[in-house]
Amino acid sequence: MDDLDPNGLYLEEPELPPDHRSGFVAVVGRPNVGKSTLMNAYLGQKIAIVSDKPQTTRNRLLGILTRDDAQIIFVDTPGIHAPLHKLGEVMVEMAMRAIPDADVVLFMVDASVPPTGQDTLVAEAIREQGGELPVVIALNKVDLLPSPESPYAEAYLGLLQPAAWLPVSATRGDNRDDLLNLVVAQLPLGPRYYPEDQITDQQTRFIAAELIREAALGRLHQEVPHSLAVVVNEFKQRSENMTYISATLFVERDTQKGIVIGQGGRTLKDIGRAARAEIEKLAGTSVFLELWVKVRPKWRKKEDELRRLGYALPKR
Repeated sequence: MDDLDPNGLYLEEPELPPDHRSGFVAVVGRPNVGKSTLMNAYLGQKIAIVSDKPQTTRNRLLGILTRDDAQIIFVDTPGIHAPLHKLGEVMVEMAMRAIPDADVVLFMVDASVPPTGQDTLVAEAIREQGGELPVVIALNKVDLLPSPESPYAEAYLGLLQPAAWLPVSATRGDNRDDLLNLVVAQLPLGPRYYPEDQITDQQTRFIAAELIREAALGRLHQEVPHSLAVVVNEFKQRSENMTYISATLFVERDTQKGIVIGQGGRTLKDIGRAARAEIEKLAGTSVFLELWVKVRPKWRKKEDELRRLGYALPKR
Protein backbone atom coordinates (compact mmCIF):
# COMPACT_ATOMS: atom_id res chain seq x y z
CA MET A 1 0.00 0.00 0.00
CA ASP A 2 1.30 3.48 -0.84
CA ASP A 3 2.14 5.86 2.00
CA LEU A 4 0.62 9.27 2.63
CA ASP A 5 2.86 12.33 2.63
CA PRO A 6 2.27 15.20 5.15
CA ASN A 7 -0.13 16.89 2.69
CA GLY A 8 -2.34 13.82 2.46
CA LEU A 9 -1.16 12.84 -1.02
CA TYR A 10 -0.27 9.26 -1.82
CA LEU A 11 3.41 8.57 -2.36
CA GLU A 12 4.47 5.87 -4.77
CA GLU A 13 6.45 3.07 -3.20
CA PRO A 14 9.89 2.63 -4.78
CA GLU A 15 10.16 -0.19 -7.28
CA LEU A 16 12.30 -2.92 -5.77
CA PRO A 17 14.38 -5.50 -7.63
CA PRO A 18 12.82 -8.99 -7.77
CA ASP A 19 15.63 -10.39 -5.62
CA HIS A 20 15.20 -7.76 -2.87
CA ARG A 21 15.79 -9.25 0.58
CA SER A 22 14.60 -8.06 3.96
CA GLY A 23 14.27 -9.25 7.53
CA PHE A 24 15.30 -9.10 11.15
CA VAL A 25 18.81 -9.96 12.30
CA ALA A 26 19.19 -10.76 16.01
CA VAL A 27 22.69 -9.66 17.04
CA VAL A 28 23.53 -11.83 20.06
CA GLY A 29 26.57 -12.67 22.13
CA ARG A 30 27.99 -12.40 25.61
CA PRO A 31 28.63 -8.91 27.07
CA ASN A 32 31.35 -6.76 25.51
CA VAL A 33 31.93 -8.62 22.23
CA GLY A 34 31.18 -5.57 20.05
CA LYS A 35 27.51 -5.99 19.09
CA SER A 36 26.61 -2.30 19.43
CA THR A 37 29.87 -1.16 17.82
CA LEU A 38 29.15 -3.26 14.73
CA MET A 39 25.57 -2.04 14.38
CA ASN A 40 26.60 1.61 14.76
CA ALA A 41 29.28 1.09 12.10
CA TYR A 42 26.75 -0.29 9.63
CA LEU A 43 24.28 2.52 10.28
CA GLY A 44 26.95 5.24 10.14
CA GLN A 45 25.41 6.77 13.25
CA LYS A 46 25.42 6.12 16.98
CA ILE A 47 22.13 4.44 17.90
CA ALA A 48 23.48 2.13 20.62
CA ILE A 49 25.87 3.42 23.28
CA VAL A 50 29.27 1.79 23.66
CA SER A 51 31.63 1.43 26.63
CA ASP A 52 34.16 -1.02 28.02
CA LYS A 53 31.80 -1.79 30.93
CA PRO A 54 29.99 -5.15 30.76
CA GLN A 55 26.22 -5.06 30.12
CA THR A 56 26.25 -1.53 28.68
CA THR A 57 23.30 -2.41 26.42
CA ARG A 58 20.20 -2.91 28.55
CA ASN A 59 17.39 -2.61 26.02
CA ARG A 60 16.49 -4.17 22.70
CA LEU A 61 17.47 -1.65 20.02
CA LEU A 62 16.41 -1.64 16.40
CA GLY A 63 18.84 -0.39 13.73
CA ILE A 64 17.51 -0.20 10.16
CA LEU A 65 19.89 -0.31 7.20
CA THR A 66 18.33 0.15 3.76
CA ARG A 67 20.25 -0.69 0.60
CA ASP A 68 19.03 -0.89 -2.99
CA ASP A 69 18.95 -4.68 -2.77
CA ALA A 70 17.96 -5.22 0.87
CA GLN A 71 16.60 -3.84 4.12
CA ILE A 72 18.44 -5.27 7.11
CA ILE A 73 16.77 -4.70 10.48
CA PHE A 74 19.35 -5.28 13.21
CA VAL A 75 18.07 -6.14 16.68
CA ASP A 76 20.90 -5.23 19.06
CA THR A 77 20.44 -7.15 22.30
CA PRO A 78 21.87 -7.09 25.83
CA GLY A 79 24.70 -9.54 26.40
CA ILE A 80 23.51 -13.01 27.45
CA HIS A 81 24.96 -13.86 30.86
CA ALA A 82 24.10 -15.54 34.16
CA PRO A 83 21.97 -12.83 35.83
CA LEU A 84 22.63 -11.69 39.41
CA HIS A 85 19.50 -9.57 39.92
CA LYS A 86 16.10 -8.74 38.41
CA LEU A 87 17.56 -6.24 35.91
CA GLY A 88 19.92 -8.94 34.65
CA GLU A 89 17.01 -11.36 34.27
CA VAL A 90 15.07 -8.80 32.22
CA MET A 91 18.10 -8.11 30.00
CA VAL A 92 18.69 -11.79 29.29
CA GLU A 93 14.99 -12.35 28.57
CA MET A 94 15.05 -9.45 26.07
CA ALA A 95 17.94 -11.10 24.25
CA MET A 96 16.26 -14.51 24.32
CA ARG A 97 13.02 -13.13 22.89
CA ALA A 98 14.86 -11.56 19.96
CA ILE A 99 16.12 -14.92 18.67
CA PRO A 100 12.90 -16.74 17.64
CA ASP A 101 11.47 -13.50 16.19
CA ALA A 102 14.46 -13.08 13.84
CA ASP A 103 15.10 -14.28 10.29
CA VAL A 104 18.86 -14.60 10.86
CA VAL A 105 20.97 -14.84 14.02
CA LEU A 106 24.32 -13.02 14.01
CA PHE A 107 26.36 -14.64 16.79
CA MET A 108 29.22 -12.33 17.78
CA VAL A 109 32.24 -13.59 19.71
CA ASP A 110 35.55 -12.12 20.82
CA ALA A 111 38.03 -14.03 18.65
CA SER A 112 41.02 -12.57 20.52
CA VAL A 113 40.32 -14.88 23.46
CA PRO A 114 39.13 -18.50 23.75
CA PRO A 115 35.41 -19.24 24.25
CA THR A 116 34.08 -18.70 27.76
CA GLY A 117 31.22 -20.30 29.65
CA GLN A 118 29.09 -17.34 28.62
CA ASP A 119 29.76 -18.03 24.93
CA THR A 120 28.57 -21.60 25.51
CA LEU A 121 25.47 -20.18 27.22
CA VAL A 122 24.74 -18.02 24.16
CA ALA A 123 25.21 -20.97 21.79
CA GLU A 124 22.78 -23.06 23.86
CA ALA A 125 20.24 -20.21 23.78
CA ILE A 126 20.53 -19.98 19.98
CA ARG A 127 19.99 -23.74 19.64
CA GLU A 128 16.98 -23.72 22.00
CA GLN A 129 15.32 -20.53 20.76
CA GLY A 130 16.43 -20.41 17.13
CA GLY A 131 15.29 -23.76 15.80
CA GLU A 132 16.27 -23.95 12.11
CA LEU A 133 17.22 -20.26 11.78
CA PRO A 134 20.42 -19.62 9.82
CA VAL A 135 23.31 -18.52 12.06
CA VAL A 136 26.24 -16.37 10.97
CA ILE A 137 29.21 -16.25 13.36
CA ALA A 138 31.25 -13.03 13.49
CA LEU A 139 34.71 -13.71 14.92
CA ASN A 140 35.19 -10.13 16.10
CA LYS A 141 38.22 -8.21 17.44
CA VAL A 142 40.78 -9.67 15.03
CA ASP A 143 42.45 -6.24 15.24
CA LEU A 144 43.71 -7.39 18.67
CA LEU A 145 45.49 -10.39 17.12
CA PRO A 146 48.93 -10.42 15.45
CA SER A 147 47.32 -11.94 12.32
CA PRO A 148 43.74 -11.97 10.97
CA GLU A 149 43.48 -15.70 11.66
CA SER A 150 42.16 -16.41 15.15
CA PRO A 151 43.72 -19.42 16.89
CA TYR A 152 40.35 -19.89 18.59
CA ALA A 153 38.22 -20.00 15.42
CA GLU A 154 37.80 -23.77 15.46
CA ALA A 155 36.68 -23.73 19.11
CA TYR A 156 34.03 -21.08 18.37
CA LEU A 157 32.79 -22.83 15.23
CA GLY A 158 32.42 -25.98 17.29
CA LEU A 159 29.78 -24.30 19.46
CA LEU A 160 27.22 -24.26 16.62
CA GLN A 161 26.76 -25.30 13.00
CA PRO A 162 26.78 -21.86 11.32
CA ALA A 163 25.51 -21.19 7.82
CA ALA A 164 28.50 -18.86 7.40
CA TRP A 165 31.29 -17.28 9.44
CA LEU A 166 33.98 -14.65 9.04
CA PRO A 167 36.78 -13.03 11.09
CA VAL A 168 36.04 -9.31 11.42
CA SER A 169 36.91 -6.11 13.23
CA ALA A 170 33.89 -4.00 14.05
CA THR A 171 36.14 -1.05 14.93
CA ARG A 172 38.83 -1.20 12.23
CA GLY A 173 36.50 -2.49 9.52
CA ASP A 174 38.23 -5.75 8.52
CA ASN A 175 35.71 -7.86 6.51
CA ARG A 176 32.85 -5.74 7.80
CA ASP A 177 31.21 -5.32 4.38
CA ASP A 178 31.78 -8.99 3.54
CA LEU A 179 30.08 -10.00 6.79
CA LEU A 180 27.08 -7.83 5.92
CA ASN A 181 26.80 -9.51 2.52
CA LEU A 182 26.89 -12.94 4.20
CA VAL A 183 24.01 -11.87 6.46
CA VAL A 184 21.98 -10.45 3.55
CA ALA A 185 22.42 -13.70 1.62
CA GLN A 186 20.65 -15.53 4.49
CA LEU A 187 17.66 -13.15 4.58
CA PRO A 188 14.43 -14.14 2.83
CA LEU A 189 13.11 -12.34 -0.23
CA GLY A 190 10.76 -9.61 0.88
CA PRO A 191 9.64 -5.95 0.85
CA ARG A 192 10.82 -3.00 2.89
CA TYR A 193 9.19 -2.81 6.31
CA TYR A 194 10.37 0.74 7.13
CA PRO A 195 10.86 3.95 5.13
CA GLU A 196 14.34 4.06 3.59
CA ASP A 197 15.40 7.10 5.64
CA GLN A 198 14.43 5.58 9.03
CA ILE A 199 17.36 4.13 10.97
CA THR A 200 15.79 3.20 14.32
CA ASP A 201 12.48 2.74 16.09
CA GLN A 202 13.70 4.55 19.20
CA GLN A 203 12.66 8.10 20.08
CA THR A 204 15.30 10.83 20.31
CA ARG A 205 14.40 11.19 23.98
CA PHE A 206 15.44 7.57 24.68
CA ILE A 207 18.71 7.92 22.77
CA ALA A 208 19.50 11.13 24.68
CA ALA A 209 19.09 9.28 28.00
CA GLU A 210 21.41 6.54 26.73
CA LEU A 211 24.03 9.10 25.65
CA ILE A 212 23.98 10.59 29.16
CA ARG A 213 24.46 7.11 30.60
CA GLU A 214 27.32 6.47 28.15
CA ALA A 215 29.05 9.66 29.28
CA ALA A 216 28.65 8.57 32.90
CA LEU A 217 29.97 5.06 32.18
CA GLY A 218 33.15 6.57 30.80
CA ARG A 219 33.79 8.48 34.02
CA LEU A 220 32.62 6.08 36.73
CA HIS A 221 34.21 2.87 37.94
CA GLN A 222 33.70 -0.27 40.04
CA GLU A 223 30.05 -0.91 40.93
CA VAL A 224 28.67 2.59 40.26
CA PRO A 225 28.12 2.21 36.47
CA HIS A 226 26.03 -0.95 37.00
CA SER A 227 23.87 0.82 39.59
CA LEU A 228 23.14 3.79 37.32
CA ALA A 229 19.95 4.50 35.38
CA VAL A 230 19.00 7.67 33.50
CA VAL A 231 15.53 9.11 32.92
CA VAL A 232 14.86 12.18 30.77
CA ASN A 233 12.29 14.33 32.58
CA GLU A 234 11.87 17.00 29.90
CA PHE A 235 12.92 17.19 26.26
CA LYS A 236 11.75 20.36 24.56
CA GLN A 237 12.92 22.37 21.57
CA ARG A 238 12.69 25.92 22.87
CA SER A 239 13.75 27.58 19.62
CA GLU A 240 15.00 26.67 16.18
CA ASN A 241 18.55 26.50 17.55
CA MET A 242 18.09 25.36 21.17
CA THR A 243 16.81 22.15 22.81
CA TYR A 244 16.29 21.98 26.57
CA ILE A 245 16.79 18.64 28.31
CA SER A 246 16.40 17.81 31.98
CA ALA A 247 17.45 14.35 33.16
CA THR A 248 17.88 12.46 36.42
CA LEU A 249 20.65 9.95 37.12
CA PHE A 250 19.46 7.31 39.58
CA VAL A 251 21.82 5.30 41.80
CA GLU A 252 21.23 2.82 44.62
CA ARG A 253 23.20 4.33 47.53
CA ASP A 254 24.07 7.74 48.97
CA THR A 255 27.80 6.99 48.60
CA GLN A 256 27.25 6.41 44.86
CA LYS A 257 25.40 9.71 44.60
CA GLY A 258 28.44 11.48 46.03
CA ILE A 259 30.72 9.75 43.50
CA VAL A 260 28.51 10.71 40.55
CA ILE A 261 28.37 14.35 41.66
CA GLY A 262 32.07 14.49 42.50
CA GLN A 263 33.99 17.09 44.45
CA GLY A 264 32.38 20.47 43.88
CA GLY A 265 30.08 18.88 41.30
CA ARG A 266 33.06 18.28 38.99
CA THR A 267 32.19 14.74 37.85
CA LEU A 268 28.56 15.60 37.08
CA LYS A 269 29.71 18.63 35.07
CA ASP A 270 32.11 16.44 33.08
CA ILE A 271 29.31 13.96 32.38
CA GLY A 272 27.06 16.82 31.25
CA ARG A 273 29.70 18.29 28.93
CA ALA A 274 30.43 14.96 27.25
CA ALA A 275 26.75 14.02 26.91
CA ARG A 276 25.78 17.44 25.55
CA ALA A 277 28.33 17.19 22.73
CA GLU A 278 26.87 13.83 21.60
CA ILE A 279 23.24 14.91 22.00
CA GLU A 280 23.85 18.03 19.91
CA LYS A 281 24.93 15.79 17.01
CA LEU A 282 21.68 13.88 17.43
CA ALA A 283 19.37 16.88 17.88
CA GLY A 284 20.98 19.14 15.28
CA THR A 285 20.70 22.09 17.66
CA SER A 286 22.50 23.52 20.67
CA VAL A 287 21.49 21.73 23.88
CA PHE A 288 20.93 23.14 27.35
CA LEU A 289 21.31 20.11 29.62
CA GLU A 290 20.39 19.99 33.30
CA LEU A 291 21.33 16.89 35.30
CA TRP A 292 20.14 15.75 38.73
CA VAL A 293 21.20 12.78 40.86
CA LYS A 294 18.79 10.82 43.08
CA VAL A 295 18.93 7.63 45.14
CA ARG A 296 16.53 4.71 44.59
CA PRO A 297 17.69 1.89 46.89
CA LYS A 298 18.10 -1.54 45.27
CA TRP A 299 16.25 -0.49 42.12
CA ARG A 300 17.89 -3.30 40.08
CA LYS A 301 16.19 -5.91 42.27
CA LYS A 302 12.64 -4.49 42.25
CA GLU A 303 10.19 -5.10 39.43
CA ASP A 304 8.16 -1.94 40.08
CA GLU A 305 11.32 0.20 40.03
CA LEU A 306 12.47 -1.43 36.80
CA ARG A 307 9.12 -0.51 35.23
CA ARG A 308 9.45 3.11 36.37
CA LEU A 309 12.95 3.32 34.90
CA GLY A 310 11.93 1.84 31.55
CA TYR A 311 13.28 -1.70 31.90
CA ALA A 312 10.04 -3.66 32.00
CA LEU A 313 9.57 -6.44 29.46
CA PRO A 314 6.71 -5.83 26.98
CA LYS A 315 3.88 -8.31 27.30
CA ARG A 316 3.84 -11.08 24.69
